[in-house]
Amino acid sequence: MHFSSEQRIDDAVVERAFTLGEIPGILWTPAALSPDSAPAPLILIGHPPLGLGRMYPRLAGRARHYVAEYGFAAATIELPGCGVRPRWAAAEQARADLRRAMAVESGGAVGGEIIDALILPLVDRAVPEWQAVLDELLALPGIGGPVGYEGGVISIGVRLAVVEPRIVAAGLFAGSLVPAAVFEEARRVTIPLHVLLQWDDEGNDRQAALDLFDAFGSREKTLHANLGGHTGVPQFELDTGARFFARHLTGEPR
Repeated sequence: MHFSSEQRIDDAVVERAFTLGEIPGILWTPAALSPDSAPAPLILIGHPPLGLGRMYPRLAGRARHYVAEYGFAAATIELPGCGVRPRWAAAEQARADLRRAMAVESGGAVGGEIIDALILPLVDRAVPEWQAVLDELLALPGIGGPVGYEGGVISIGVRLAVVEPRIVAAGLFAGSLVPAAVFEEARRVTIPLHVLLQWDDEGNDRQAALDLFDAFGSREKTLHANLGGHTGVPQFELDTGARFFARHLTGEPR
């Protein structure tokens, strides 16, 4: 892992850009973190496939809150085929097919084949990359488990919750297309979940989001549904999610 830049934010947070092979990412840690301090729990922050540069303001806002207010470390990475990373032809074709399907006057029903072609290859590529980055992050001084995952493409979060034992809790955003195969994977998820759903999200299927929540095998799972569109998540939900992670990553109610 190579760190290429470092800046201190508000005297409380250190932000460092890194690369691991061809994977760019950002790590945020408490400014007071030292080899002698207790290891900071880590939250992996996902995002939609819109590019890390475009998503940076929202990601940085969430990360700085976790770090400054709760003492966590937080990290994100650029998704495969997005932002500054090389494209692959199949993903570009799937995106074009999705745009055409959603532009249909009948309401833009999206077929399962398009969803599978768009999401499953992304999950297959992104999850091993997250795991490789996690290996490196947990080897850094001052960062330790347990680990949480939040946000981003919900299918990536589902797969990580199934295959990565170091992730002990997840905060998922219901707001992306979900392949049928992911519903089956969801039944194997057992970690605590905190799921956000925007009730009036015009680009996504509310019933599918509810069905996915129902499919999760976790004994502890909470759904917070708020009025508003895709980007209208209330600010108070940031604190709600942080308290969820504080409970499960540190054992301390907040």
